[in-house]
Amino acid sequence: MNPSEAIAVRRPQRWDKPMDASMNDADVAWLRSRDPFASMNPKSFPRTIPLEGILHNDCRLIRCEAGEVLVREGDYGNSAFLILAGSVSVMVDSLSQQELGRTPAEKLSWPEALRRFMFRSNVAESRDPHQVVPCPTNSAGTIRQLDDRQAIFLQDFDLVMREHEHVSLGPGELFGEVAAMYRSPRTGTVIAENEATLLEIRWQGLRMFRRDKAFAEKLESHYREQWLAIHLREIPLLRYLPEDKLQRVADRTQLGSYGRMEWDTDYKRQRKLPLAEQIKSEPLVAEEGHLPTDLVIVRSGFGRLSQSYGASHRTAAYLGKGHVFGIEELAYNALRTPQMPPRMLQHSLRAIGFLDTLSIPAEVFAEEVLPHIRRSELPASVAKWVTQAEKRGTDRRNQTRSPKSKRDGGRDLPIATGTQYQQTELIEFIVQNRLNNGREAMVIDLHRCTRCDDCVKACASVNDGNPRFARQGLIHDRLQFVQACMHCEDPVCMIGCPTGSIARDVDTGVVEIHEPICIGCGTCANACPYQNIQMANIRDRDGKPYHDQATGKPITKATKCDLCSSQPSGPACASACPHDALVRIDLTESKPLTQWLERRS
Repeated sequence: MNPSEAIAVRRPQRWDKPMDASMNDADVAWLRSRDPFASMNPKSFPRTIPLEGILHNDCRLIRCEAGEVLVREGDYGNSAFLILAGSVSVMVDSLSQQELGRTPAEKLSWPEALRRFMFRSNVAESRDPHQVVPCPTNSAGTIRQLDDRQAIFLQDFDLVMREHEHVSLGPGELFGEVAAMYRSPRTGTVIAENEATLLEIRWQGLRMFRRDKAFAEKLESHYREQWLAIHLREIPLLRYLPEDKLQRVADRTQLGSYGRMEWDTDYKRQRKLPLAEQIKSEPLVAEEGHLPTDLVIVRSGFGRLSQSYGASHRTAAYLGKGHVFGIEELAYNALRTPQMPPRMLQHSLRAIGFLDTLSIPAEVFAEEVLPHIRRSELPASVAKWVTQAEKRGTDRRNQTRSPKSKRDGGRDLPIATGTQYQQTELIEFIVQNRLNNGREAMVIDLHRCTRCDDCVKACASVNDGNPRFARQGLIHDRLQFVQACMHCEDPVCMIGCPTGSIARDVDTGVVEIHEPICIGCGTCANACPYQNIQMANIRDRDGKPYHDQATGKPITKATKCDLCSSQPSGPACASACPHDALVRIDLTESKPLTQWLERRS
């Protein structure tokens, strides 16, 4: 065969895999007869992605029963829900982990940890029965088969509803759209009050529905009324803004999204591209050398700061949630005298995979925001200009300070303008391989590592003989970034879990798998872009495999590093290293890695 000859194959299509294969034309016709779809203009949608096609492929009908937990606080999701019939309750109070069907990891005492180490099982991945399925006598939550899906129910539904404050939603109301569109954890728990019918819309379809002007206006209005002021208040630079000014800022703030939310699907392909091509392929948010028009705030995702370097670009820093772009140039332009020329943007901002932003116009920033930012929270160059402007008597800052927050005692916060490493090659390596997503990355100093594998042995000793990582991974200079769960800032593994068994601990930030409600579907393992989740067949303490009563097939569970959350000593891998060569470190910020490297230089 001639290697130069092309091979004809069919290009994959967007709807090769519909959300629900059982959705039929009759269901679509019924949906088209109901609002909001009945009032949508079909001409608002492209011919290749018609309204009926979105309903057929990006939606599914769900029948719910009373007491079913539809959405759990803290979970990540990629879909929103429209109520077609019945009603649901949004819990105002947070429910306990046990009520939500999760069993928090219990911290072992030192004697118990020592006993388990001395008399550990010889069977890999052994489990007690209560670790395999939920125990109906001890757990408030239970999993049942409802139609063709696994559903989790509150066991004491009536008692929970009496004891906790909640708000009812009825037909025509939408929930879960903020978490779906902005890649954020669910902010509340939603439970079916009675038998209800819902339409689940995955985020791709939700984005397409926004092509209908009325639907898009309704979504944006709901976000602005319920969430925008809250999200702005979370930004450190805006924490002293008076309520009336915050509302004026919210009214003028623009929402923006760049790149693909499903960035993990492109990750493996793009990381192999040369750096120049990778940067060029990233969506451009703001370009170096142009006049700044907005203060850009990162709502979610990551952005790359780069500068022109010859015919290409050089990465200077990366921005994560809460970081801002353009503050130095905007503040300089706001405080300069008429004789001084305006300052142009010194860097370009691009989306790394996916970037969601809030943009405050320059004039709003100068008039409403800048006078209320504490000088210690400004970049040094901006603070210098503020001081000089005060001396000239032309300072436009409001001298009346807001009262100090009781929560933080008025302490100054570090300026959030991006995370930066001194070594350009290192930061480009981290960004190119999306390691900046890791909150608890495992990093090994190869100059100290003797390859004794004590870290792997220690991990195996606390995980039934099956270590949660292998001492392998990407290498840059003297550093090895080991292939172990990084407990990501953007944990795409959590999106799509049908029972919510993989979740982030609110207190520690650790992404854990609650095995009693894990059904072994492998969704999380397939979604992890770093291949740090494995599926394992489990056995009892005598080595007998567990089997499903209905199908007879072996029961599998998802396994991954949980930072030894039940161990009193913390991560066994780091504790066991005899040469202090291994560390678990936050790569979403530069300071921890910088300090660790400085101590070794």
